[in-house]
Amino acid sequence: MNDEYYMKIALKLAQKGLGCVSPNPLVGAIIVKDGRIIGRGYHQRYGGDHAEINALKNAADDVAGSTLYVTLEPCCHEGKTPACIDSITKHKIARVVIGTIDSNPLVSCRGINYLRSCGIEVKTGVLEPECRMLNEVFFHFMETKLPFVTIKYAQTLDGRIATATGQSQWISSPPSMKFTHKLRAQHDAILVGVGTVIKDNPELTVRLVRGRSPLRVIVDSALKIPAKSKVLQNLSKNKTIIATIKKAGDPQFQRLTKLGADIITVAADKQGNVNLKKLLELLAKRNISSVLIEGGAQIITSILINNLANRLATVIAPKILGKGIEAVGDLKIHNLDLAKKLSIRKITRSGDDIILDSRLI
Repeated sequence: MNDEYYMKIALKLAQKGLGCVSPNPLVGAIIVKDGRIIGRGYHQRYGGDHAEINALKNAADDVAGSTLYVTLEPCCHEGKTPACIDSITKHKIARVVIGTIDSNPLVSCRGINYLRSCGIEVKTGVLEPECRMLNEVFFHFMETKLPFVTIKYAQTLDGRIATATGQSQWISSPPSMKFTHKLRAQHDAILVGVGTVIKDNPELTVRLVRGRSPLRVIVDSALKIPAKSKVLQNLSKNKTIIATIKKAGDPQFQRLTKLGADIITVAADKQGNVNLKKLLELLAKRNISSVLIEGGAQIITSILINNLANRLATVIAPKILGKGIEAVGDLKIHNLDLAKKLSIRKITRSGDDIILDSRLI
């Protein structure tokens, strides 16, 4: 068996932590000795033991002289858990094979250098593209200081997200609704415009699959949100942030604060609305590493026109509406060469629908 074979196993293990470890990265680890896997582990939850520690605890035999395969560089600093490099050296691991270097400035190459200084053989870059893709959210957050942004919407075959009268429930099939809830569980926050709240009155929680509900972020420049909106109920259980350009002295600001909502004032853009990049920067400071945007068309258009989106998850229903509300508005593109370009990662069937999972390039 070669190093790539064992790293593929570690990558599969790492995926088990999806939706549970953010803002930490997904990490898988296995320990191999005399051609046998004697220990397996992955980072299971934020604040819990890292993959390397779980693999060591899982080991069936003495790990001295073994090879540790880990998808991400072992940490060398103490945070919510002790540094992994100390356990690796303590257990006399002979060789460490690493998928990719950690972008976190507290770690980057320091873990590798320490292990080598202790006489441990270290190999890096095994299945590096796959290991980086696994943690695209983490790497984007670390390297840009902005959350990874996914836009998700359901549309008809002719690109409509609602009828001309605004009816949108439901364009997609029940299996696609389940997909939406799975996406919610995998993101730190879900963001919509106040128009979507007024029109659809959504809960924006995870109900159709197992997983945590994300932080709810409502973009409401003028603070028009009705007090009886579902996103303003059970705020102790499901947190909601309202982003506005209004100041704390505004009567609407005070009214919503009394309801228990967390209201943040964001600088206005040129159109007098919440500056979405500034909002994302504020969310990043709250350790929000990923944001799922579910609408409406104005928010989606603004995110795209300002180049703030990383991923597009488009549910296409086999329906035609003709006149209706477009999924994406005017992006001010008058030259085909300037069109937003996508790299399609995955195409799947979901009931009667098709889901295109792509990345903006």
